[in-house]
Amino acid sequence: VGNKDVHIALSMLGLILIAFGTGGIKPCVAAFGGDQFDEDSMKERQKFFSIFYMSINAGSLLSTVITPVLRGDVKCFGEDCYALAFGVPAALMMVALAVFIFGSSLYKKNPPQGNILLQVCNCIGFAIKNRWNSSKSAPKRTHWLDWAEDKYSKRLIEEIRMVLRVLVLYIPLPMFWALFDQQGSRWTLQATRMNLAFGESFTIKPDQMQMLNALMILLFVPIFDLIIYPLVSLCRINIRPLRKMATGMIFAALAFGAATLVEVNVVKTVVEPAPAGKCLLQVYNLAGRDISVKVPDNDVFPDPIKDLQDLPNYETLLLEASSKVLGIAVTLSGKESVCEQTFEEQKAYSLVIYNTNSGIKCKMVEDYIKKNEDGNPNIRFFNTRPEPVNLTVGREQFYVPSDYSMTPNKSVDRGEYPSVNCSARPETCDSLNLGLLDFGASYTFILLQESGTIVAKRMEDVEANNVHVAWQIPQYVLLTAGEVMFSITGLEFSYSQAPTNMKSVLQAGWLLTVAFGNVIVLIVAEGAGLEQWKEFLLFAVLLLGVCVIFSIMAYFYTNNDPEQLDKIFLEDSKWDEDEDDNMKKKNEEIQLNKAGKSTRL
Repeated sequence: VGNKDVHIALSMLGLILIAFGTGGIKPCVAAFGGDQFDEDSMKERQKFFSIFYMSINAGSLLSTVITPVLRGDVKCFGEDCYALAFGVPAALMMVALAVFIFGSSLYKKNPPQGNILLQVCNCIGFAIKNRWNSSKSAPKRTHWLDWAEDKYSKRLIEEIRMVLRVLVLYIPLPMFWALFDQQGSRWTLQATRMNLAFGESFTIKPDQMQMLNALMILLFVPIFDLIIYPLVSLCRINIRPLRKMATGMIFAALAFGAATLVEVNVVKTVVEPAPAGKCLLQVYNLAGRDISVKVPDNDVFPDPIKDLQDLPNYETLLLEASSKVLGIAVTLSGKESVCEQTFEEQKAYSLVIYNTNSGIKCKMVEDYIKKNEDGNPNIRFFNTRPEPVNLTVGREQFYVPSDYSMTPNKSVDRGEYPSVNCSARPETCDSLNLGLLDFGASYTFILLQESGTIVAKRMEDVEANNVHVAWQIPQYVLLTAGEVMFSITGLEFSYSQAPTNMKSVLQAGWLLTVAFGNVIVLIVAEGAGLEQWKEFLLFAVLLLGVCVIFSIMAYFYTNNDPEQLDKIFLEDSKWDEDEDDNMKKKNEEIQLNKAGKSTRL
């Protein structure tokens, strides 16, 4: 509805506003929450980060369950209702903002200290510039940041040094997020090619599988904090934050190993498109007897094809060109006929062979072999009768022309169709039994006339999804366990290692690892061009390699102590104040002595 260009512009504006909003709130919200606790309340602060992460995932859980229902089950202008799916969260966000503002008097608010990020950048830039412009005879400095001492305070330089040490440690971390963020894309795509039925009455949408991550976060956070971590401590194992994060990376790699095994079995039901210079072909035999089919320069269909036989696979034809005319030889009862057809590369075709009074006839139609993104099946009808047929399958209407005509593919809801509305003359066509139309399949129904009634012979062009979506649960369990150890620990670690006035700066650095993780996915997905299971395996191996590098860096890392830094500079400032007071007293005494001197001779 409306102008397409306007829709695109509004969508881009929405994305930009979301980017500004999340860029403003995410680095500050965790730091603001941590600021509500004193330094002697470390355990309470750690619990806060766990509860904070649980609340994020509680919202994510509601979103992944409710949003697909609002989008798919409610119709707006005859289509999926994205307006409702976006409008409800927008209204709830306004409510959340009102609640946050209402409680502002209860918060502990540290006074702002200017644009810290700008100061950091200026200080680093000045140090580099000063070092570059200095003469070789200039005295050496302990650290390259010390070259900024001419303009900036020692405290600021030391704080920046602490932040940079942590940021260097974060360099390998984007690889974890490169794997983690694929659950919303690659794993959802994998779910569209799986069986989504739980029993006869309940089915799950592919994108609703993501709710497992949020649901298991709510379960795993208290389990890890109250059971697993204390048990590991009883074994006299020091569970330092960086060890937790490295273990989380290992679990994420194992999750993608599990996804690889699932993908290997999922692709068995997928019809892979033909490469360049080739095409796919299957044959429907409606001739009433066995036939033999020969294709020039191609060794396909070696065995006779029985009447109404549902062949298990497409055959690949070699064209060696973008398109080619092939004369297909069809033999029926010892009599050979040649059907000339034009084939184009990278397409799939069905060749329908039927017998008429004038001899063998051929009709070729192009096939749609791609599985639907929502997992629903595709169906089409081929009419062998001299009269057209009208059918209603669920919400879809089909008009099937007469005399060996084929309808286009249409997507219908998965389910049993024992009695499909059908109308035709003069034969009886009260209802047709189509049986179970299963997830991911593509069917062709041949409408035949038998004993004065119309019957439908089913052909399965693309195999139904036979791997159940429950096989994704292990990979979600492993990835969620890794997330609990990696992400929650990373949030708390970023806060604890940051100087007092740079909490948000380091939180922003932590969030940047997520952004760079998405960049890695784009580079690998677009550049590698691998099959999906190979790509999953590649990511798993890469993360294991990165985990080794991170573990080595963590071994040599020395924890920052922002509290000790505050004490040192507080003592220095007191010493400076005492010195100033002493100098002031001396000056006053000198003035008094001058005033008390006698002027007599």
